[in-house]
Amino acid sequence: MKLAEKTCAACRGDVPPLKRQEFESLLSELQDWRVENDRRLVKRFLFDNFKQAMELAIKIGELAEEQRHHPDLLVRWGELKIELWTHKVDGLTENDFVLAAKIDQIAQGRN
Repeated sequence: MKLAEKTCAACRGDVPPLKRQEFESLLSELQDWRVENDRRLVKRFLFDNFKQAMELAIKIGELAEEQRHHPDLLVRWGELKIELWTHKVDGLTENDFVLAAKIDQIAQGRN
């Protein structure tokens, strides 16, 4: 099953964060995301104005509430930066990759 077809699972703090060898295959399913310090997924979207960045941020916020997994969003003129990680484990879990795949779908207008 593809990441975008999954649902974020309830987060438990007893799940260890993924190691690089575990998340590399998940990362290959995403579009232009990068992993920083093996702990955070990051992506930047560029726009022609503030309104477009804000519109995508709102859609991502609605998705985050639905999935009960919340990214950090930085909205500024012409840019939306997203950072994902699982706070309870201070690292990456499959949920982060699931939400990133769903964000990619929204950004492509498929959702």
